[in-house]
Amino acid sequence: MTPVIALVGRPNVGKSTLFNQMTRSRDALVADFPGLTRDRKYGEGNYEGQRFIVIDTGGLTGDEEGLDAEMARQSMQAVEEADIVLFLVDGRAGLTGGDETIANHLRRSGKQAHLVVNKTDGQDPDIAAVDFYSLGYESTFLIAASHNRGIRSMLELLLPSEEEREAADRADKYPGIRIGVVGRPNVGKSTLVNRMLGEDRVVVYDMPGTTRDSVYIPYERQGHEYTLIDTAGVRRRKNVRETVEKFSIIKTLQAIDDAHVVILVIDAREGLVDQDLHLIGFVLDAGRSLVVAVNKWDGMDPDDRAKVKEQVRRRLDFLDYADKHYISALHGSGVGVMYDSVQDCYESAMAKWPTNRLTAILQDAIAQHQPPMVHGRRIKLRFAHQGGSNPPVIVVHGNQVDALPGSYKRYLENTFRKVLKVTGSPIRFEFKSGENPFAGKVDRLTPRQKVKQDNDLKKGRRIKKTRQKSLKR
Repeated sequence: MTPVIALVGRPNVGKSTLFNQMTRSRDALVADFPGLTRDRKYGEGNYEGQRFIVIDTGGLTGDEEGLDAEMARQSMQAVEEADIVLFLVDGRAGLTGGDETIANHLRRSGKQAHLVVNKTDGQDPDIAAVDFYSLGYESTFLIAASHNRGIRSMLELLLPSEEEREAADRADKYPGIRIGVVGRPNVGKSTLVNRMLGEDRVVVYDMPGTTRDSVYIPYERQGHEYTLIDTAGVRRRKNVRETVEKFSIIKTLQAIDDAHVVILVIDAREGLVDQDLHLIGFVLDAGRSLVVAVNKWDGMDPDDRAKVKEQVRRRLDFLDYADKHYISALHGSGVGVMYDSVQDCYESAMAKWPTNRLTAILQDAIAQHQPPMVHGRRIKLRFAHQGGSNPPVIVVHGNQVDALPGSYKRYLENTFRKVLKVTGSPIRFEFKSGENPFAGKVDRLTPRQKVKQDNDLKKGRRIKKTRQKSLKR
């Protein structure tokens, strides 16, 4: 279906300008005068082959009467029609009471909205947006609609790719928590699938390579919906000769992408081998939650079990956040308790955290252990917000973040994981710093131009402070 995008916000924040950029038209009347758009206006856009419909709306203030009340009703009607709601704010004016009123309206509507900070040209985008993160939106885009800046990257994130549309179709067809069962050939994947289902749904033979394609099996257990994905075993590349087996490997990797939680099955009799680690790498690269199932645990003597446990502990020490289960898929021992781990993994991967909580965790982490000095200046981390789920993405804003050492990034990851109680799922961090709009140009300026540039920047700051004071009054 064609996505529908609604643009809402206060008057004169740039909704019509953004509408024209997205539809590549001049259908919406644009001028520096609030309240020009009195009704809903529809346009069609296209990005990378994905068609979408844009609805331009009149400005909202929160205290509309008469004609303005009808305009507000039209705007909220557009919100109801939309799949995606873009809440535009003015980066130059800063956060106002009207913005907070509109944010409350959108929360009550139940629609998931994205914050779009417009008019960030000529200033540090991150500084322009800092006041708005208190609204608690999961995703925030910084754009300059009049210069067509930041719009393409915004659409790239908002609109699904062809692969994502196919995945969405599979999600509609296969509801609930999708569990991918992966592992080398003949480690007992299909036996485990049958045990988890409680019936023989997939073919099981004591020979490698029985499963040639990924099998999606929807079912229900104790009131919860699941879809098990049984996959073909993945061998070392040098051992892959048949074309059909190469095709099966592709299906396995696609199944990992489709899954919410991946169960990696390891053969306890053979121990942990390099190919198991390669498969773990595939799962982590895809950002999927992971549960490790060490199969064929029955019949092993205590000394062999101790050796396997020590090997798993030593070689998988980097997966200390993932649950490990020692099971017998053939006899069913240890299989049922894996569902608790699967549930915890899913909840961690799909969790939503407000911006103020993530920022508070960041500030507490900095208070305990400050970032290092770089060239005599302390790295500053200002705030954090969530940038996505499955896997959870946390975006941290600050300055000199490119110089942040890996050890400090790992410290932040461990701190956030512990406080947020994230189990089984990797956490991805993105670090963003404000870009100097004059970077790379200063050397080409004359001394007089440099003085004028500094005066313009100071004047801009004074104007912004004056506007904010007048709005507060």
